[in-house]
Amino acid sequence: MMKKLDERKYMRAALHKALQGVRQGQTPFGACIVKGARIIACAHNRVWRANDITAHAEVIAIRQACKKLNTIDLSGCVLYSTCEPCPMCFSAAHWARIKKIVYGACIADAKKAGFHELCISNAAMKKAGKSKVCIEKDFLRDEARVLFQRWQKRSSIKAY
Repeated sequence: MMKKLDERKYMRAALHKALQGVRQGQTPFGACIVKGARIIACAHNRVWRANDITAHAEVIAIRQACKKLNTIDLSGCVLYSTCEPCPMCFSAAHWARIKKIVYGACIADAKKAGFHELCISNAAMKKAGKSKVCIEKDFLRDEARVLFQRWQKRSSIKAY
């Protein structure tokens, strides 16, 4: 039971970070990277602020974790993402040797909110690429989907 409580804490850190991003005019995505019981990095999407289409929360968190740990090998780390990682983010997690991806909302939820998603699931990418990353889906999904609703209530929103 304690493990699930810890996982909730880490996912809620990603959810909180995503909400911070929404308040700053960014899109509703957050990510948290954990090694052991320690949060290594936590980030929200910065596509619009950075004017960089690759500035997804997962990519930023991976960059931060690599810098903090002084390595590109994030073996043993778990990535908590408020939404199922896109193909770019899944690939980055695979290349960083992330042990496990835990996500809340799914790609279809992001697409329904207006994002220009490639409808390729993490499970399909894992299978096609023979990736060893473990995947846990729908974790706190309802809380993650609320992020899209809160984002859509803002006066000026831009999807990509």
